[in-house]
Amino acid sequence: MTYSEKIHQAVDFIKGQTSANPRFGIILGTGLGALVNDITIDFEIDYEKIPHFPVSTVESHKGKLIFGKLGGQPVVAMQGRFHYYEGYNMKEVTFPVRVLKLLGIEKLFISNAAGAVNLGYDIADLMIIEDHIDLTKENPLVGENLDEFGVRFPDMSEPYERKMIDEALSIAKEEGIPCHEGVYAGVSGPNLETRAEYRFLGIIGADAVGMSTVPEVIVARQMNMPVFAISAITDLCDPDNLEVADITKILTAAFKAEKGMTRIIKGLIAKQ
Repeated sequence: MTYSEKIHQAVDFIKGQTSANPRFGIILGTGLGALVNDITIDFEIDYEKIPHFPVSTVESHKGKLIFGKLGGQPVVAMQGRFHYYEGYNMKEVTFPVRVLKLLGIEKLFISNAAGAVNLGYDIADLMIIEDHIDLTKENPLVGENLDEFGVRFPDMSEPYERKMIDEALSIAKEEGIPCHEGVYAGVSGPNLETRAEYRFLGIIGADAVGMSTVPEVIVARQMNMPVFAISAITDLCDPDNLEVADITKILTAAFKAEKGMTRIIKGLIAKQ
């Protein structure tokens, strides 16, 4: 069975389970799943029940596709995402994005947890991603092009929609939510970076670094889907004062940032 056939089989299965017609797709990242509490849920399905769908192996990620309404709009949310470091290839990591597109979504909203390379940021701040640097080891578009989904060489001059960035910054300002706009460096993980690597990231223009998002954005843009992405800053990557990574502290920071992130995404979706 071809990759394209697997995508269509997954879509057909989901459509056989629900008549939902979502306008927007949401990918929820590390420790940021509480947005689901703001969704009026109509239907949910475990990833493991969907043909060919990956299953998250990260403890802080659940594994459900949730259909409902948020901000008065029909949405589908991925409660749990997939990473290259789990052993999936990038086509598997981005498989759900293509499925969401065929389910009818018009725009994609992504959240993640990230470390601050920009030392002007504080733990539990938010950073709206305005651009990214791809330092992952594999591109999801390598191989035979799926012409039904997009062109061989997709444009990346505006990977994150400027209009949504401005709207989100306005919401954050109105509600007094600590929020920045910056560049996200996507790496493969799962190890965190060395002091020298953090210095390198700062030199090449990154404000934050994380292990997700970039592959999904590349695939979304190939399919001409506008994207909005936001990071919860969970740790500070100061190469001269680097602390040993503590996953408990990282998750605590993500949970602290979650309320503001939820308000921004909910408000932004309501404006679309």
